[in-house]
This record gives sequence, structure tokens and C-alpha cells, in this order.
Amino acid sequence: MRINTNTAAMNTYSNLTSANASKSGSLAKLSSGLRINKAGDDAAGLSISEKMKNQISGMTQASRNAQDGISLIQTAEGALTETHSMLNRMRDLTVQAGNGTNTVDDKKAIQGEIDSLSAEITRVSSDTEFNTQGLLNGDTELKAGIDAVVPATALAATHITDADGVAAMITAYNSTAETADKITPSATGTAADDLAADQTSILDKFDAASNAEKTVLLEAYNSGSAEAGDIDDITVHVGKDAVAAEKGTSFTFQIGANAGEKISVDIKDMSTKGLGISDIDVVEGNTDEILGKLDTAISSVSSQRADLGAVQNRLDHTVSNLATTKENLSEANSRIRDVDMAEEMMSFTKSNILSQASTAMLAQANQMPQGVLQLLG
Repeated sequence: MRINTNTAAMNTYSNLTSANASKSGSLAKLSSGLRINKAGDDAAGLSISEKMKNQISGMTQASRNAQDGISLIQTAEGALTETHSMLNRMRDLTVQAGNGTNTVDDKKAIQGEIDSLSAEITRVSSDTEFNTQGLLNGDTELKAGIDAVVPATALAATHITDADGVAAMITAYNSTAETADKITPSATGTAADDLAADQTSILDKFDAASNAEKTVLLEAYNSGSAEAGDIDDITVHVGKDAVAAEKGTSFTFQIGANAGEKISVDIKDMSTKGLGISDIDVVEGNTDEILGKLDTAISSVSSQRADLGAVQNRLDHTVSNLATTKENLSEANSRIRDVDMAEEMMSFTKSNILSQASTAMLAQANQMPQGVLQLLG
């Protein structure tokens, strides 16, 4: 019998420590309701769960964003409903003014109501706001205008400097030109003189060419020039008529938890100027032409309302989809992060019993060395 080393007590103490640690872990899980309270509980599970939490909270905010977008669209669409009504009234008045039974004074009275309605359409477009942002006033540029076709002088000043490119243009031109109108490449002087002469020839032809022919010539230059790409900025203008910039307001809604998950909507200028009806005069003007302008304006408002309605429907579906996705993702995260209370209670009960038993056995093990006293007596 030995008293310096109580092996039985040491073994019992080790088991007691293990049982108490298990019981402590179970208490933490039962009190928090979480299976993972610290990274050590499940490192991989914690990483996955945190990413899911980010997605869930992001979807919650994205759903609010989409609902705000719906509110913005409803605000704009409500204002356009009134614009539609006023345009319809203006059209009715124009039809009335076109009747030969009206005197000049009658037409002036009609014009007075039309002017009033026009002013109200413009006021609605300038005053309709959502969160202090104008919706219908067209204060930004939605689409840049297109310049008129670039003249040969501008082309000569900034481009057509490559001999191979000019030769390609001459070949392209000669392939379609009449025999008497073909260009003979210059070969009488230095390379620089020949290039200058060829440039002059092709620029003369370019100036007189149609838009379609200009496009062919520029494409030939791009494909044949060692400096390909030099005239790309001009190519986009060739073959197109000059078009004014389109005014309006653009809104982008963040409708997802991740980058790039957006929906955009453009609202065009809905003032009388934007609708092209700012100069209506039924007293002096041609009522047939005025009716055409009003029909175009009504069509523009109808088209804009249709666009807004389509985006609103998308946002409605987005909110529903976010709710479903969030629910499913939350359920998946719960399986990873949350504790099964019944299962953990079983573990706690086992650990608690083992702790109590180990405590009792440690007391017994501590009594074993006292048997030595009987030998000493």
C-alpha cells in the first residue's frame, strides 16, 4: 500500500474534470440556444454560418430596398395618371377647337384652358418627388445625343495618316465606283508625297459619299491600317443622323445581398417640353398637327407607365423571392448554428450524473490511504 501517490484518486479526478467540462459546455448551449458559441465548438460550421447570416441580413435589407423602389414607382405612376388625364382633356379641347363653328374668341377661351393644363403638366413633372429626388423633371441625361456625320475636313485633320489604311480605303472605293470615277493610287513622288496625294483623293471622294459609303470606307481603313482603331470614335457617327440627347432620371435599386444584384428604371422627362407639346396654339396653329403631337405625347406617357408597371411587377416578384430564399437560408443556418435542446439535455443529464458519481468516488479514493493507519497501529 502506498500513500504518496493515490492513483485511484488521480484517475477519478481526471474523469470528474472531463464530466464537469462536458456539463459546462452543455450549460452554455442550453442557456444560449446555440450549438456553436465559439469557434472551437465547430470551426467549419461557424464559418459557413457567418456567411449565411450575412446573406440573410443582406436579403432582409434588399427586401426593404425593393419595397422602397415599389413606393417610388407608385409615386411616379400616380403622377403620370394625372398627366394622362390632362393630356386627354387637351386632346378633347383640340378636337373642339378644330370645329368650324368656333369663333376666334371661342378658340382663345379653349387655348386658355389648354395653357392652364400645360402649366399644370409641367408643374407636376417638376414637383413630383420621392425622398426629395425629382422623378419626372428629366434633370439628367439618359442617352447622349449623336453628332452629325463627321465631315472630311475633320477626318483629314485627325486621321487618315497610315499609308496601308489609305490604300485599303482606295481599294474599297474602287470596288464599288464606276470605272471613270475610280482612284488611281499615286506613284510619282516620294512615299510621303504619294500618301498626301492619295489622302487628298480619298478625302474628296469621302466628302461626296453617302453615309453608307462612308461607313464602308472607314471600315476598310480600320481593317487595313496598322493604326487600326484610330477612327473608332468617328465610325459610330457615320451613317446616323444627328439626334438630340434624351433627358430623364434613372434609378437603380439594390435588390440582392450581393454586388451587381440591381434593377434599374429610367423615367423620361414628362414636362410639356419633354413631351413635345410646349408650343400648342389652337388659335393660330393647325389642329391636325396639334392632335398628332398630343397623340405622340399620350403614347409616350402610356409607354412610360407601362415601363414603370413592368419594373414594379419585377420588384413585387423580387420581394416574394427574397422572402422565400431568406426563409430557406434561415432554416439551413438554424440546422448548423442552433442547438437541439432535447439532445443537448440528454448530454447534460449524462454529464451531470457522471460529475456527481465522480465526486462521490473521489471522496472514496481519498479515504483509501487511511487503511495504512491500521497497519501502523
